[in-house]
Amino acid sequence: KSTLVMLVSALGGREAILRAYAHAVQENYRFFSFGDAMLIK
Repeated sequence: KSTLVMLVSALGGREAILRAYAHAVQENYRFFSFGDAMLIK
């Protein structure tokens, strides 16, 4: 439901991005947005 996830999915593939997102949430990673980019730290 995030337009940022949709944006990066266009480049990285939907399934790969959703797997990475689920892993990041599970590991309590912090998310930062920088314009048209995303950093998962």
